[in-house]
Amino acid sequence: MKSTYYPFLLFVAAILLVPAGLRAQVSADTSGKVLTLRQCVEYALKNQPVVRQAAIDEAINEKNISISLSDWLPQVTSSGLYNYYFKGSPVTSNGGASTTTTPSNINNLSTLGLQANQVIYNNDVLQAAKAAKYSRLYYKQNTTSSQINVVSDVSKAFFDVLLSEKQLDILKEDIVRLQRSLKDAYTRYQAGVVDKTDYKQATIALNNSLASRKQTEEAIKSKMAYLKQIMGLDAQQGFSLSYDSTRYEAEAIIDTNQQLDINKRIEYQQLQTQKNLQNVNVSYYKYGFLPSLSATGAYNLVYLSHGFSNLYNNAFPNGYVGLTLDLPIFQGGKRLKNLSKARLEVDRADLDIVNAKNTINTEYVQALASYKSNYANYDVLKQNVNLAKDVYNIVSLQYREGIKTYLDVIVAQSDLRTAELNYYNALFQLLSSKIDLEKALGTLAVQ
Repeated sequence: MKSTYYPFLLFVAAILLVPAGLRAQVSADTSGKVLTLRQCVEYALKNQPVVRQAAIDEAINEKNISISLSDWLPQVTSSGLYNYYFKGSPVTSNGGASTTTTPSNINNLSTLGLQANQVIYNNDVLQAAKAAKYSRLYYKQNTTSSQINVVSDVSKAFFDVLLSEKQLDILKEDIVRLQRSLKDAYTRYQAGVVDKTDYKQATIALNNSLASRKQTEEAIKSKMAYLKQIMGLDAQQGFSLSYDSTRYEAEAIIDTNQQLDINKRIEYQQLQTQKNLQNVNVSYYKYGFLPSLSATGAYNLVYLSHGFSNLYNNAFPNGYVGLTLDLPIFQGGKRLKNLSKARLEVDRADLDIVNAKNTINTEYVQALASYKSNYANYDVLKQNVNLAKDVYNIVSLQYREGIKTYLDVIVAQSDLRTAELNYYNALFQLLSSKIDLEKALGTLAVQ
């Protein structure tokens, strides 16, 4: 009895403990996340409404293509008819050379039929077949364009939040230094070494830094909300950002000797596809004078009777097959006017392409100039941080020894804070300008 009861207790305990463990794993997975830039971009590419709408538009276009191409398949319909003749009769008889209507006792007529139609040549269906390839390509390019914009926007917003967070860290370090300086100045004032000006100046500088810290904290909330928005993330979900200065400094470098290949720009590709679609329209109206040809066939059952009760006892079948030819003769010049309009639209598309080339080239030149300028600024400001730290440490030590005045400490401390803020601002501006340059080159990866 004991040996059979013990395994049963283990089984019950396992059932009770496993769900609790699973719940613990889920709760740990949904809180306190630290996301890298790649993780933010990947999340946005899956959840951002604009990207999802582009994917839905692509799916809708596929349905439209299928609907248009379905006209190539046989079209089969059925029909039914019932007539009651309260006067006259549907039956006629051949009275020699002419057909005459004769009275009869048939009052009920019913037909059941099946008709089929198969397009052999039709200009509308042919246009749908030609346009399908370019239509698919256009909507795929539209999805890619949306993804590129999302990658660019999320990356810049990510760097903007990181910049504010680094500014907040610098301000916190500055506040610690100012608190220490305030303590030293007040101690020296109580000892009678200096007057009260030093510690009052320290108090003013500390209050300014505290105010800047509050402003930066609120700015981070605003920028984080924008980042969540363009990621397609619920505003109530919280996460923090991963920062690796060494990796970002390495990733900020790009080969500035790359030559612009306009064919890599998704905007240029879309314009080329639009032109191809308009050329299909030109072809459609150009050959609009050709006839439409289709094969038709039908099989019918005819029922005749005086009374309704025995109407469907006997059937008189008939069937046929044939060809239908529709030839447009005169449409008021509509086809030629549409053809002229379609050719003008192609000419306009050519001008759009020329304008796009000029615009893309300008964007590339501006992005390259901005990147080179930001890189030069970053390279100089990076050196200033180490210099400012050395100056502050020396001046702070000399102040404690009575060699330097407190004004020198304030200046050195302000220079250090400014150098650190300028460095990180330059770094993230460089990263943002790199994204703009990659977008201008058409090399910004979406995966």
